[in-house]
Amino acid sequence: METLPINPVGEKSTSEPQQQWGGNPKKSLHPTTQTRQQPQEPGVLELRMSPAPSQLLEVPQGAGKLAAALEGDAEKPHGSASEMPEPLRAPDLWDCPDGSFVKKIVIRGHGLDKPKLGSRCRVLAFGFPFGSGLPEGWTELTMGLGSWREGTWGELIEKCLESMCQGEEAELQLPGHSGPPVRLTLASFTQGQDSWELEASEKEALARQERARGTELFRAGDPEGAARCYGRALRLLLTLPPPGSPERTVLHANLAACQLLLGQPLLAAQSCDRALEREPGHVKALYRRGVAQAALGNLEKATADLKKVLAVDPKNRAAQEELGKVIFQGKKQDAGLAQGLRKMFG
Repeated sequence: METLPINPVGEKSTSEPQQQWGGNPKKSLHPTTQTRQQPQEPGVLELRMSPAPSQLLEVPQGAGKLAAALEGDAEKPHGSASEMPEPLRAPDLWDCPDGSFVKKIVIRGHGLDKPKLGSRCRVLAFGFPFGSGLPEGWTELTMGLGSWREGTWGELIEKCLESMCQGEEAELQLPGHSGPPVRLTLASFTQGQDSWELEASEKEALARQERARGTELFRAGDPEGAARCYGRALRLLLTLPPPGSPERTVLHANLAACQLLLGQPLLAAQSCDRALEREPGHVKALYRRGVAQAALGNLEKATADLKKVLAVDPKNRAAQEELGKVIFQGKKQDAGLAQGLRKMFG
């Protein structure tokens, strides 16, 4: 499919979450598993998204950590100094390694096992902000599967569940949020698998599902959600033995398309580099790297990539137009430099 030109805007950070509070089925990782409504407990929503057309991607065939301790329960009356609750001990707080939230353990769970890929988790959830798309009350969530994971809040909830033991109740604190906390209770979960326990065919099947869902989200105008899907697919495939899956080339190129639309040309160029390491003549990766280099002001590199595209496909209109922009931008820079030299030595 022919690639349309991308005109990225200024670079900005897009991966930060909203600053708010937030049996053994070893072979049961079925791609149709989603959030399911519980018959006796209302308030559970089924999450689905509808794709919309796009002409950009290839379609597959088949905040730093919080340093201060959290305050105690605000509903408890304050007495004398001797009756004040003890401050939270370090074990009562868990910082997500990427700094996106802090978990306050309200009730400790039991056992050492935690949910893994494919675990079906019975969860009681309260306090999600309006429009988050996540259910309130009792629900069942499958780790690694389902559209519930696609939004920012879904990603945070999955990270939190990965750190919880059975019976644990916790609150999520996000930097800067002034509303009520998001509270999660992990009532039970089935045994899942670590990614290294999966067979190569299982990893490839899950990666294809993530790629397909990413393309749907991209076509629906959600490049951020699509990028998350492509990233999860790549993490699965990176664990395969050499030479790895050929899907990685397209995934890196598609991830670059998302990063360009999100105003992240440096990341886009890096994603294209990885795609071109595996397939040096990949036309879409060359084009997207040329666009990214132009956005970064590296006009010579951009020109080289776009000329390579036109050498393979001389009628590529998108590459022709982008190369014209790069040449015009280069002439403006040369004129500005010449004027500066005249003023300096004139």
